[in-house]
Amino acid sequence: MYINRSFVFFLLVILSSRAAAQQGWWSAKLQRNDGNAIAFTFEWRSEKGKPVWYIHNAAENIRVDNITKNGDSVLVQMPVFESQFKLRYADNQLTGVWLKGGAVRTQSIPFTAVQHNKRFTATTQPDKNISGRWAVNFDSNKPNELSVAELKQTGNKLTGTFLNPTGDYRYLEGVVTKDSLFLSCFDGGHAFLITAKIDDNKKISGGTFYSGALYKENWQAVKNAKATVTEDNVAMFVKPGEERLHFTFKDLQGNPVSINDEKFNNKVVVIQLMGSWCPNCMDETAFLSDYYNKNRQRGVEIIALAYEYSTDWDRSVKSLQKFQNRFNVQYTVLNTGVTVVDTLRTEKTLPEVTPIKFFPSSIILDKKGKIRKLDTGFNGPATGEHYIAYKKEFYETIDKLLTEN
Repeated sequence: MYINRSFVFFLLVILSSRAAAQQGWWSAKLQRNDGNAIAFTFEWRSEKGKPVWYIHNAAENIRVDNITKNGDSVLVQMPVFESQFKLRYADNQLTGVWLKGGAVRTQSIPFTAVQHNKRFTATTQPDKNISGRWAVNFDSNKPNELSVAELKQTGNKLTGTFLNPTGDYRYLEGVVTKDSLFLSCFDGGHAFLITAKIDDNKKISGGTFYSGALYKENWQAVKNAKATVTEDNVAMFVKPGEERLHFTFKDLQGNPVSINDEKFNNKVVVIQLMGSWCPNCMDETAFLSDYYNKNRQRGVEIIALAYEYSTDWDRSVKSLQKFQNRFNVQYTVLNTGVTVVDTLRTEKTLPEVTPIKFFPSSIILDKKGKIRKLDTGFNGPATGEHYIAYKKEFYETIDKLLTEN
């Protein structure tokens, strides 16, 4: 059979040039029906001949390597969450949809991207600097309940995060332009856009928080270096007369595992209440996995109890395995089989404690199996000093329990 080597060489050159043209920085937008777009940036690279994305949010770079190309079609699977892009590459643009699985339906948002390295364009120089700590009031906040924003502005560039009683909004990045601010983040789970008017260096008003395809609420803030997050309304407690947990759930291979198994006897046990849909759980899993792999020989065990979007076993396990693979999780992961939206989720799984209000939460048991500490929420690495303080308290708690008989 005759092979026209010149034609094959020409075809390879064309394909190689096309792949090279796709590489570089891209500016992406998720287009909401209300006309607002959630912006983010990513870098498209080729590693060992395969396409790789690095999604950029301030100090975070999320590596995405499950990318399939078929002609002009591009399928991008996010490394965690039930999250993917179905795209078409043509005329130096990417168009398509972002799909994210949910408890009731799959969310679909139109997506576009062009080659550019800007998330937002700052058209004018700022005349104010809003670096610092802010007491934030959202529409959904209860009376006397505040969230906190910690912002860092350098020229037009703005980074930071919002802390609330259950955790944080992870890595936010954006700009200040004249008297307005724009922040956003995309990590496969969160898709946020935050806007507001800067009245002066001590007051922010007219803010709007956009999340996903539909959700939005108003917010405002005042500068307050001593602002704190109130946690009273989200706390979890041990019920009177209770001191131990009693549960048995299946691991991801379908084997029953009990808290009373020999593996956990005379060990300090951390119970992680999580879900594979939860971005803050992603940060907590990264922390706990690293801690466990370095400290398991000291007599520490960790059990993740997962509350998923669905009771479909295969769907839940597939999503949880993404977490395992991404963060090298060696500790025990159990699927409770109870959904996160089940109003009786606590009674069905952990009836010894008051309602689980938010994820992630954690319960720490001493070597005798008694409940010694309950935590709601998690301050992740985007919160800086708060993350450092969380880790310090965690280390001290575990170290103290390990010294007990």
